[in-house]
Amino acid sequence: MHSVNLTKIVDKMKLVNMTPDIDLSQIEVTRSDINRTALQLVGYFEHFESDRVQIIGTVEYTYLTKMEHNEQVRVFTELMSYQMPCVVLCRGYEAQPYMIEAATHYGVPILSTEKTTSSFTAEIIRWLNVQIAPSISIHGVLVDVYGEGILITGESGIGKSEAALELIRRGHRLVTDDVVEIRKVSDDTLIGVSPDITKNFIELRGIGIVDVKTLFGVECIKETSAIDLVIKLEDWKKDAEYDRLGLEEEFIEYLGNKVTCHSIPIRPGRNLAIICESAAVNHRQKKMGYNAAQELYNRVQSSLKKG
Repeated sequence: MHSVNLTKIVDKMKLVNMTPDIDLSQIEVTRSDINRTALQLVGYFEHFESDRVQIIGTVEYTYLTKMEHNEQVRVFTELMSYQMPCVVLCRGYEAQPYMIEAATHYGVPILSTEKTTSSFTAEIIRWLNVQIAPSISIHGVLVDVYGEGILITGESGIGKSEAALELIRRGHRLVTDDVVEIRKVSDDTLIGVSPDITKNFIELRGIGIVDVKTLFGVECIKETSAIDLVIKLEDWKKDAEYDRLGLEEEFIEYLGNKVTCHSIPIRPGRNLAIICESAAVNHRQKKMGYNAAQELYNRVQSSLKKG
């Protein structure tokens, strides 16, 4: 099961720790969903998803403040007795002494944010979806070309990194070279990220390691990208049949999601960067409803009918 350490969430979301005696580094969050504690504060704990990040917003906080003090302590202590990764107070609400006491006793951190409940909820769910999503690592290069995430794959030494470098020189952005971490954030979307150890680096045989961020600037780097298209490089085979029209799309599957895939034969003199750019633009056109191969086919059919 994938997880993300609570300290990373605190840093990313700029949260304030109201319970400094609790060691956040020992707590892992394993669910991308959150839970608002309204029903639990009125005593309903059936189907309580205690392994989620717990949110207290205006409704929950004002409900607590209208109780007698003894009832506040009883209700909040019962809530804290369930094992949960943390409680987040939105809108900058202060943790009352009885809250801190109960949270410290059960080892449940109380965090605070100035953001509204709805905006914080949307932000943390979106971010956790990427961090905790099922993932695999594959050998390849991921580049953002005209806003399309192009995953270049192929055997070692076939020219993936050289193609990526030329694309970078032409103004496109590198996500990762050599190792691509693919994360499934939904049934329709795959996100590619770079392992921390190889981030911003490209390996060029005969030259060595190149730091793209230092050489070409931060505008040539992108942290993550959706994987919209796969370009599979392979050695040219004289007797092999290659798709010359593109009427039927090929797909490759990662983590159960299908992605459009083009197999590109490599021969001396072929400019891989221009091929990748053309593939990206053509893919965008198809998503916008225009298919050049289909248009050509329709013209041919129309011409035959006239003839």
